Amino acid sequence: MNPYILAILLFGLGLGTTITFASSHWLLAWMGLEMNTLAIIPLMAQHHHPRAVEATTKYFLTQAAAAATLLFASVTNAWLTGQWEIQQITHPLPSTMITLALALKIGLAPLHAWLPEVLQGLDLTTGLILSTWQKLAPFALILQLQPSNSTLLIILGLTSTLIGGWGGLNQTQLRKILAYSSIAHLGWMILILQFSPSITLLTLLTYLIMTFSTFLVFKLNKSTNINTLATSWAKAPAMTALTPLILLSLGGLPPLTGFMPKWLILQELTKQGLAPTATLAALSALLSLYFYLHLSYAMTLTISPNNLTGSTPWRLPSTQLTYPLATSTAMTICLLPLTPAISALLTS
Repeated sequence: MNPYILAILLFGLGLGTTITFASSHWLLAWMGLEMNTLAIIPLMAQHHHPRAVEATTKYFLTQAAAAATLLFASVTNAWLTGQWEIQQITHPLPSTMITLALALKIGLAPLHAWLPEVLQGLDLTTGLILSTWQKLAPFALILQLQPSNSTLLIILGLTSTLIGGWGGLNQTQLRKILAYSSIAHLGWMILILQFSPSITLLTLLTYLIMTFSTFLVFKLNKSTNINTLATSWAKAPAMTALTPLILLSLGGLPPLTGFMPKWLILQELTKQGLAPTATLAALSALLSLYFYLHLSYAMTLTISPNNLTGSTPWRLPSTQLTYPLATSTAMTICLLPLTPAISALLTS
């Protein structure tokens, strides 16, 4: 892609998200979301592969449907209450509709079906943007909205954690596994949203760091399915040794960074008298942990069936920058001891 066009599209992505962040009016927020969608579509379709075009079409249709629902709900709210302010959603009907529209935008279960299919059709770089940056603008709106329908949020959160864990169990494609991982993590964030927005933000931040690391590892390996992971020991032994820690951090095992948000969320849910919800969420995390363990096993404890014995792949120097991966990997593995400091910062 022409670098000038790429720069314009990335600028459009940034501007769309910034407009949504800065808006207090529903029309402006909707406009930012639309800019975001229109800026990423050429990036998704840039390879002209039938799967990429199909993924782009599916993404466009779902995002357009969500944006139309959002606009309809905000107009309905203005008609019923005379308010266009984002924080002035008082009527339950537009509030529920907007929550569901934003859930469709970020891919929360049961409105998740488009996400694994779309992610599977993209290359890893665009997939990374879709899994991280594209979640920020709708999340900013959900945080401002603080929906009055708390039962809806808990149902969306629990369904997402369960489906995110269940859906990834039988997958062999890494991008689909990462899509289900994303659904499960979003479920945890939505579950705690109404009780502690600061913990939701912390969970989102750790999710972004861990997903960034995972995508970069797969990109460095040029891996798109589980079998190709098994060749990584010959290309980058040190990275192959660290990758299980990144994956287990995504799964939420102590003493890794990923344990911090899960621990705080379960603690807060129990404080709010929702012990059954916390138990169900913790059990659903075991489902996700299984497929992270599966990936770790495939990467470190198996030898690829594709290679003849003794013919290791050439260790060609990679063209990819490794500083971002090194930084994000260190953060993915080592931040748990800073939990008290981070909690103090968030609550202050």
